[in-house]
Amino acid sequence: MNDMADSSSASDTVCQEKYDVFLSFRGVDTRDTFTSHLYSALVRKKIETYIDYKLESGDKIAPNLLEAIEKSKLSVVIFSKNYASSTWCLEELAHILECKDRYGQIVVPIFYGIDPSHVRKQQGSYGDAFAQLEQRFKDSMDKVLKWRAALTDAADISGFDASNKTGTEADFVEKVAQDVLSKLNHKSSSNLKGLVGIEIQIEQIESLLCIDSPDVCTVGIWGMGGIGKTTLAEAVFHRLTSKFEASCFLSNVREESERHGLKHLQNALLREILNEKDLNIDTPSIGRSFVRERLSRTKVLIVLDDVNDSSQLELLVGDDIQFGCGSRIIITTRDRRLLKKMGDPDKIFKVEGLRCDEALQLFHLHAFKNDSMGSYYTELSRMVVDFAGGIPLALIILGSLFLHCESKQDWEDQLNELKKFPNRKIQNVLRLSFDGLEKNAKEIFLDIACFYKGMDIRLAKEMLDIRGFFAGGIKVLIDKSLISISEMNCLEMHDLLQEMGLEMVREQCIEEPGKRSRLFIEEDVSHVLKNNTGTATVECIFFNMSKIKELHLNPAAFKKMYNLRVLEIYNSSSLDNKCSKLYVPEGLQSLPDTLSYLHWEGYPLKYFPSKFSPQNLVNIQMAHSQVEQLWSKGQKLANLKVIDFSFSKHLTEIPDLSLSRKIEHINLGCCKSLVEIPSYFQYLDKLSFLGLRGCSNLKYLPELPISIKTLYLSETAIKELPSSVWSNENLSHLDIEFCKDLENLPSCSCKLKFPFRFSIEGCSSLRKVWELPRYIQQQQQQSLFPLSGQ
Repeated sequence: MNDMADSSSASDTVCQEKYDVFLSFRGVDTRDTFTSHLYSALVRKKIETYIDYKLESGDKIAPNLLEAIEKSKLSVVIFSKNYASSTWCLEELAHILECKDRYGQIVVPIFYGIDPSHVRKQQGSYGDAFAQLEQRFKDSMDKVLKWRAALTDAADISGFDASNKTGTEADFVEKVAQDVLSKLNHKSSSNLKGLVGIEIQIEQIESLLCIDSPDVCTVGIWGMGGIGKTTLAEAVFHRLTSKFEASCFLSNVREESERHGLKHLQNALLREILNEKDLNIDTPSIGRSFVRERLSRTKVLIVLDDVNDSSQLELLVGDDIQFGCGSRIIITTRDRRLLKKMGDPDKIFKVEGLRCDEALQLFHLHAFKNDSMGSYYTELSRMVVDFAGGIPLALIILGSLFLHCESKQDWEDQLNELKKFPNRKIQNVLRLSFDGLEKNAKEIFLDIACFYKGMDIRLAKEMLDIRGFFAGGIKVLIDKSLISISEMNCLEMHDLLQEMGLEMVREQCIEEPGKRSRLFIEEDVSHVLKNNTGTATVECIFFNMSKIKELHLNPAAFKKMYNLRVLEIYNSSSLDNKCSKLYVPEGLQSLPDTLSYLHWEGYPLKYFPSKFSPQNLVNIQMAHSQVEQLWSKGQKLANLKVIDFSFSKHLTEIPDLSLSRKIEHINLGCCKSLVEIPSYFQYLDKLSFLGLRGCSNLKYLPELPISIKTLYLSETAIKELPSSVWSNENLSHLDIEFCKDLENLPSCSCKLKFPFRFSIEGCSSLRKVWELPRYIQQQQQQSLFPLSGQ
């Protein structure tokens, strides 16, 4: 018999929240007036607000609306003159009050153009409405009584009466929005789910931030890995973000700067702060001084998470960048020295481990299905918590581990297992969760630790599929608290867990990296490729060329790695350094036929190895390569989906892809030696992206398949577009800017679904605007770009 107490259902007391606010209103009364203004005010305060844009019809409320109500923290009910005449609204209200009783949802009533007593007592227009309802529903009066009770209860809740407002309508809207924000902040403060011991730390950090001061202030959050720095910064960020004009939480600064470079991070920060998704600070047309002026006028909240180098701070928030009055910058790091360089040492908050009672509380939240436990389990819990040393992440994972122990004996066995690790380091504690995984989930965990942390989950699943793994293992890892999915839908893994995964791969062979399954450390990859020490054990190689000075590659470096599935050689430094550090003086003798994913940025040779057979390739990306000709003809590329040889200036010919019926994405942009696109392209019926931008010698384009959605042709030498382009109803992006030789556009057969961003700027051979087809003239009236010759 199970000694642990049985769990009870929590479905009646817990509801996973998705929205901050749900708006309930009578559309014909206020949709285009008060409700629209209130919605805009809430959105400006970065309050996630649900509004139903559909017209109400019928007696039954839509299931998705019921779900939206249940997943909202607060409901605003706008009682107007005709609110009670809508059974749709009345059903919404009844469900809102049920959620108030069941989940503790906050309800804010607003009486707009109606006396609150008429709502409470169903008088006036509400009395008229119910007289009709009683006739309509005379056979189900219980429903009418339910609606009456809901109106009475809602009218008794403290809210806002528009007839008593002072000032303008705008003042009233702002007052309501500010009240909603205040209530949400209070609810958030009292409901920090599972974040034991964090409330007092949030208050201490807010005190250091001095929110009411007009000065610009920087606060550092410092502590060891796994101690909760990021969690604390996120809590402060979400609590304060609505007080600022713009905000940005820049995650994983250390890792992102290593992988993509600091300029990538700078652009990401500026795009978020200035709300320009395509902004690139290095674009010549971008006025740097104007960007700085805009920043200096913007009150911002910025979090830089996991900073490990002073250059990151200098570029992102250094002295050369001035933010608006009242701006706040929060930095999390393991290195206190970085924070001392930023200024006031009194603005550094050290995150300590949890106290014993807090650690026990956090462990219990994750180890027990309910609060019921015997004294014996309390003692066992204390012994387990000792292993975690107050580190929250370790406590959560240990709790998940012990959650599945169904008896005292299971607990004791698991505890004895813990005692086998004499040093009691956190890595060993975390490894217990890994050891309980099936092989598929283990391999996925190691791949994420080595390569895919921070990657968009969609792309990561594609890579795992290429590797032959079942992506369902991702959910297993989430359930085991080994990974998580960020708000940006990216894979996240705590540093301690990642370090554990990296160490496990290194342990496969300490002496010789060429005998490990995954190669990811630059020195190890360099050693293997230079000395030809690879073996059949190697499955994946990720190599950042910018981390080494130069490498003389052994011509036979890949010969013995005949199980290699993924090869990624990239350069995170500036484009000027591409292809400058890798030398293969005798030519490359082989690439494994097993390769499914080949990403070799700046491939330094003119040809592929003569014996290379790419039949297993799914994805090949070789931008900035020196290649002149791809693999030999007659290859069956039945699995190929993605091909990218952009900026390969010597490429003169595309290989035969006529049998590549799975291909979806082809990018040959800036291949300036390319003069022809084969006619069989029209039969590639899965092709959705074709990039030919900057192919300055390309004069002819064949008919294309109707599957094409994105077509880049700017700066090419084409004179005429094939008719299949203009008849393609699936095309959503067409770029023909600066096609100087383009002479004609079709006069009548166009089936493109305008409007989408469309410009003919720089198309100097086109006829005057008044001679162009009418649909182009109409589109151009809305364009942000001028017509050539106007």
